[in-house]
Amino acid sequence: MTTPTDLPKAVQDHPDMGIVLSDGCRLSARVWLPEDADLHPVPAVLEYIPYRKRDGTLPRDEMMHPYVAARGYACVRVDMRGNGDSDGLMTDEYTEQELSDACEVIAWLAAQPWCSGTVGMMGKSWGGFNCLQTAFLRPPALKAVISVCSTTDRFADDIHWKGGCLLGENFGWGAVMLSYSSRPPDPALRDDWREVWLNRLEAEPWLAPRWAAHQERDAYWKHGSVCEDYARMTVPVLSFSGWADNYMNTSDALVRGCVGPVQAIIGPWVHQYPHTAVPGPQIGFLQLAVRWWDRWLKGIDNGAEGDGAYRAYMIHSEPPDASARHRAGHWVAEAEWPSPRVQREVLHLAPGALGKREPFAATIATPQHLGMHTGEFFPMGLNAEMPGDQVGDDALSVCFDGAPLAAALDLLGAARLTLRLASDKPLGFVVARLNDVAPDGSSVRIAHGMLNLCHRAGSAAPQPMVPGAAVEVAFNLDQMAYRLAPGHRLRLALSNSYWPFVWPSPEAGRLTLSGGSLDLPVHQGSANEWQPPLPEMASPWKHKVLRPGKTTRKIETDLITGTVALVVNDDLGDSENLTHGLVTGETMSELWEVHPDDPLSARAVHIWEQRLSRGDWRVRTRAETEMTGTATHLRMKARLTAWEGDEVVFERSFDEEVARRFV
Repeated sequence: MTTPTDLPKAVQDHPDMGIVLSDGCRLSARVWLPEDADLHPVPAVLEYIPYRKRDGTLPRDEMMHPYVAARGYACVRVDMRGNGDSDGLMTDEYTEQELSDACEVIAWLAAQPWCSGTVGMMGKSWGGFNCLQTAFLRPPALKAVISVCSTTDRFADDIHWKGGCLLGENFGWGAVMLSYSSRPPDPALRDDWREVWLNRLEAEPWLAPRWAAHQERDAYWKHGSVCEDYARMTVPVLSFSGWADNYMNTSDALVRGCVGPVQAIIGPWVHQYPHTAVPGPQIGFLQLAVRWWDRWLKGIDNGAEGDGAYRAYMIHSEPPDASARHRAGHWVAEAEWPSPRVQREVLHLAPGALGKREPFAATIATPQHLGMHTGEFFPMGLNAEMPGDQVGDDALSVCFDGAPLAAALDLLGAARLTLRLASDKPLGFVVARLNDVAPDGSSVRIAHGMLNLCHRAGSAAPQPMVPGAAVEVAFNLDQMAYRLAPGHRLRLALSNSYWPFVWPSPEAGRLTLSGGSLDLPVHQGSANEWQPPLPEMASPWKHKVLRPGKTTRKIETDLITGTVALVVNDDLGDSENLTHGLVTGETMSELWEVHPDDPLSARAVHIWEQRLSRGDWRVRTRAETEMTGTATHLRMKARLTAWEGDEVVFERSFDEEVARRFV
């Protein structure tokens, strides 16, 4: 990573520029402008998220936005309504209000004297979602977007549901947002910070049960899902995804679906921007972003539209490592996607093997703690958050192994699995993991996929299984780019438990498998076909660590009760911003426990603490959350407490149940 010192333009930093919307709500924006923008107006680039520009995303903001601004852009980082230093209240994610505000902000930016009238929108995760969703609305001034770690389908490919299965992260993210949104504005920017804070706390929603209640792909999920009408996606889109992140399917979907100019770049990364993400190699995301903006916001004929439809880092076989700093591999560049260099190869399931079709029968009835080495839905760094050695989970699964490879096997795309099975229970799911098994027996997860069997005919109108009746089901595994080394074997591992990635079914079911096939996307082979620029960034934020952080991640077995638990403690410490003096700190703990024989023993407990201070001013919030289940309902409890100094100024408890209709 390098930090260029010879900036093309000097940059002004405006920490709190007000954008007043039509209803009077003032949004707070931090704006980086070239110093001569009033004389020579420039395009604006908007990042619009709820994660607090004053402290939350400030470290990454200061590495990115001044870099782009120095190259002739107004970079605008807006706190969404109800967050950070902005007015208003937030009620949910990706609401009509949020997207309407985005369109108003874009129009406001285009009308400023320092703006040329063209606007781009970019972001990661929430910001990656809403820039696609705003492009779907086609505000006139929006001319291009860059979307990182995002989705086109809020039901099929987000943290709530996957293949119709209820993800553990649905609860986890509800706890995150309860904590994140509980913080006040900075008193240095708002004299009315306390009134705003108490209003926010009073209106704070507990979203996990709301999301869990929508158990089919209904109007709630269709809203904000750009896959509903790709014909509206005419704004040029540059999409970035990571193989270690569970939003890896989006780039494929956008390139296949969008009618406007679209390109995809997928690397080995976790849920971070590609110039800072692990595993490496990192790439020059900011240079690529400027190239995209130059083409579509300034109209410079730089050839960016011909850079290739689909550039993917093909990972090579290596030993498993849940904290990998780097993955061996090479870049594949496909001029068109789907690629004519990919052919489909079907392997039939046979007794314990992948190959020729043979009659067989197998029973899938896996213990509830299977999945402890799955990793996070969106890992953020090196704290063993990526999938580890799968050999332990493989031993508990029903596995089908291919023969040792005589030559390397390149896979690029999504595998599709077809199974013929019967369930002894009306509710249940099946999980498939595609693994790379080395000669020493270690097992690396290449891709996974899952299907709630109630969704076998689609997610719009799920139907319970008829116990004992055999049906054929089919579903895709996640997109992948992977080269298996000679001597390695391909393994398909099947289970009907996957804790804590998927919330367990109400009963420990039994699936009887009587046939199936695995349809693989086999690439003809390639050498390194693209050399991305090396990563660059602006100067890091100026800060002092007052108390260092520490993270632990453990799997614990209670030898008396038999309960197995994943226990995560993540203390980010406390740091002082040396520019404006705000001291921030955050502490989190997670417990995911289950008994191998009892799905109703599943229990998750998350506790988040946020700390803010400056001089004599000091506030703190604590969000305590718990999820359990019965045979008929899911129960999600939460308690939110806020302190000003040592005085409790707010307390509220939530206790909600959601009927289990299809989970």
